[in-house]
Amino acid sequence: MAQKTLVVIPARLAASRLPNKPLADILGKPMIIHVWEKAVEANVGPVLVACGDEEIVKVVKSFGGNAILTDPALPSGTDRVKAAADLFDPKGAYGFVINIQGDLPTLEPALVKQALEPFEDPLVDMATLATVIKDGSELSDPNTVKVALSLKGEETLGRALYFSRNPIPSGEGPHYHHIGLYAYRRECLDRFVSLPVNPLEAREKLEQLRALAHGLRIDVKVVNSSAPFGVDTPEDLAKAIRVKGRSYSS
Repeated sequence: MAQKTLVVIPARLAASRLPNKPLADILGKPMIIHVWEKAVEANVGPVLVACGDEEIVKVVKSFGGNAILTDPALPSGTDRVKAAADLFDPKGAYGFVINIQGDLPTLEPALVKQALEPFEDPLVDMATLATVIKDGSELSDPNTVKVALSLKGEETLGRALYFSRNPIPSGEGPHYHHIGLYAYRRECLDRFVSLPVNPLEAREKLEQLRALAHGLRIDVKVVNSSAPFGVDTPEDLAKAIRVKGRSYSS
């Protein structure tokens, strides 16, 4: 990108379904380190871990990573990303910020760079990723977020119209699995965290609906890769260990 890009991974220990999730062991390393390594491998810019707890800071630094302690009381991961970006880059030299969730240990590094492609259009405020749903069970799974896109023909870049945990849109045609990785223009990130929670956001429990409700433009890059899965439960953690084990042995 013409402007520099900063990658930020928010992480905190408080998690109801999997306590101390960022430090969960996956093949001898904490999960947050697996995610940090993938982000570094993407090679799009400096990588920060925005930590809600001093314990995470110590672990990340012990592996040579850059970690910033943020206020534990911040209400969301996006607020944590904004706080870390401001502490690291108070003068705003980095024009783009990528938010990678800290529970995606199977993330493919190439996806990080692809998330920046929509910014070739100067009217795009935010960018994210999606992939075609091939497993029908994902359509009815509320944990799989779907996105309705404005796409034409064989295009792989389109504008997000709505996100939902339910199957959207109706009728014949492909459905898209939203991949929870966000890229922001810096001024968009600054505005986003100042916006009030929207009723649709509260209803669907999807933060990105706040952006759409307030007129921010989100464009989506459709990728061929499988969607990386988030680790939220002990069962997810066991799956991540199996997947990472296979990748190491291949």
